[in-house]
Amino acid sequence: MKTGVLLLTHGTVDGIGDLPAFLTNIRRGHAPPESLVTEITHRYEAIGGKSPLNDTTARLASKVSTALGLSARFAARLWRPTVDDQLRALAEEGCTRVVLMPLAQFSSPIYADHAKARAAEVGLGHLEFVVVPNWGTDDRLHDAFVRRARAAVADLGDAARETRLLVTAHSLPVMVVRAGDPYEREFRAAAERFVAAVGSQVGSSRVVFQSQGQSSGPGGRPMEWLGPDLPAAIAEAKAEGVKHLLVAPIGFLADHVEILYDLDIEAKAWAAEAGMGLSRTASLNDDDDMVQTVAGLVKRALA
Repeated sequence: MKTGVLLLTHGTVDGIGDLPAFLTNIRRGHAPPESLVTEITHRYEAIGGKSPLNDTTARLASKVSTALGLSARFAARLWRPTVDDQLRALAEEGCTRVVLMPLAQFSSPIYADHAKARAAEVGLGHLEFVVVPNWGTDDRLHDAFVRRARAAVADLGDAARETRLLVTAHSLPVMVVRAGDPYEREFRAAAERFVAAVGSQVGSSRVVFQSQGQSSGPGGRPMEWLGPDLPAAIAEAKAEGVKHLLVAPIGFLADHVEILYDLDIEAKAWAAEAGMGLSRTASLNDDDDMVQTVAGLVKRALA
């Protein structure tokens, strides 16, 4: 039996011209309003016109392939390269078993179920799938984030004593959590462990949810998102006399718009307006410890 690995991402475009179609996919076939396209275009332009995520994930797949001695590819749930095409490519290479490795450590079932459904839809139901389950509390992942946080704290020097650590993840509609999704619970568990490892090196710590989506849902009904959000956390820090903010986005794995714009540009500007500095911990991207984390999780799934 030949085994392949498929790394699964949310997806991003390689060119701004594809944003309307990409946003339509995100909105489940509903075309985005022009105001949304304009705003997202602005964000991509502000980070250089392109997210590095696809290139980073392609390098990660190549390194994981080398580490495991298995064919490894990556696919995007909502864009290209598609799950359909990458599963076909693995099948054409002779793979009859595929490890589904979601690069969304608190949302694995969503990505794995999508890949399985696509396989059945395009005639690849004969493939055997092995799924890496939620891995947000994995020891290797934890250690990788802690190393980067300690390095960022060291860079602050004496200012660390007056710094508040903001541990962030992407927000999620509250109704999803109330329906039973473990996302918030698992992220808070990972954040608590992370703060226990590095929190004593800074003045204080908070858990924050960033990059909230639209405030209205189906039918125009108000949509509540997990919080507190970054503006609220920054306002609280200002009121309490905090001098500097260090953001540790441990809900994310690689640099993308949510990091390069939402934190490095937007949140930094909000902090400056409040009279504070803001820095962040480095992302894992395709660094060696990220490669070893992914390879180790695939090995464990196969065992």
